[in-house]
Amino acid sequence: MKVTFITKEYPPNVYGGAGVHIRELARCLAEIMEVDIRCFGDQQSKKGAIKVTGYQPEPKLHCQDQPKFDSLFNTIFTDLLILMDKIDAEVVHTHTWYAHLAGFLASKLYRVPYVATSHSLEPLRPWKVDQLAEGYYVSAWIEKVGLENADRVVAVSREMKRDILDNFSVDPDKVVVIHNGIDLNTYKHRPLRPELREKYGIEEDYILFIGRPTAQKGMEYLIDAADDINAQVVFEAVGADTMEYEDRMMEKVKGKKNIVWIHESLGDEKNVELYSSARVFVCPSVYEPFGIINLEAMACDTPVVASAVGGIKEVVIPDETGLLVEPGNAAQIAAAVNSLLANPELAASMGKNGRRRVEKYFSWESIAKQTGEMYAELLDSTRRDNSPGE
Repeated sequence: MKVTFITKEYPPNVYGGAGVHIRELARCLAEIMEVDIRCFGDQQSKKGAIKVTGYQPEPKLHCQDQPKFDSLFNTIFTDLLILMDKIDAEVVHTHTWYAHLAGFLASKLYRVPYVATSHSLEPLRPWKVDQLAEGYYVSAWIEKVGLENADRVVAVSREMKRDILDNFSVDPDKVVVIHNGIDLNTYKHRPLRPELREKYGIEEDYILFIGRPTAQKGMEYLIDAADDINAQVVFEAVGADTMEYEDRMMEKVKGKKNIVWIHESLGDEKNVELYSSARVFVCPSVYEPFGIINLEAMACDTPVVASAVGGIKEVVIPDETGLLVEPGNAAQIAAAVNSLLANPELAASMGKNGRRRVEKYFSWESIAKQTGEMYAELLDSTRRDNSPGE
């Protein structure tokens, strides 16, 4: 079997959880099939069963009167460039609205079954108007066309499946829940090196946030909670959707003596060390279809305090692997964090429970197996539908 992935993100251009998902899923799927990856960028490689081809407009489109349209126009242009090269895979699989238009058109142009994975939903992210202006309504339309015309829609959590069915006209039988996963060999407990502590000014007792500075991730609520938290608060936050939001967060941080903001992406190796030595990992998101960052922390034996939203409720088990709080509630964040700081034995127990949970349910090998089975089922269904006499 051969699958063509179409995606905005692929290494080295990884900005969030979707990029991690695609990288790891492709790696594991390549053990059982050919994987043709078509992504946004200039990547070109062939290693084993994985072929990677990057596409980008040259020159990029620029809308002088409304620069916030640039991302939308270049996304559509890149999708069309991707389709200029023939697709000979049995299945096309797209990730996020950035690629759904290409998937929809590929299904028509090359008569190939089309799978769409949703890592988030545009109707539930209205703050993206700040990023795309009126282009947001076009991105929402592209997502609608893509999901409603896909042969299978992959939801990364049961909560997301409900959101898809609530917001789009999709046959429930076509929506398959396949969770995100974690690389258990990379993400495992490894303490923070003294030189990294010194470089970034990280104290012995700290709590951690890793994510993009965006309204979805709820950074402001952890910043507000910091005054009442009995430890240093370390943010590794880079890759803002809009500089306006990041500027607001930087202004809020001013004068907070217990906050360290690392304005760079440190990569998996250093992130593992940060997760492992943190007393608590905090995920204050107001919208989170899944939240790979929670798996990463749990895999490193670290307890989690997270918002009770979306797929987080399927990952973090209250009072077992961490604590859940009301989204947008700074006081609850502070209280939950402080309760774990005050009870290190309970926190350590939750960390160990978290590691056991990710080992049991969230390995990428398991996720790839489920995905391969979904492809096989889809192809069997397609053949039955197209067989004579049916």
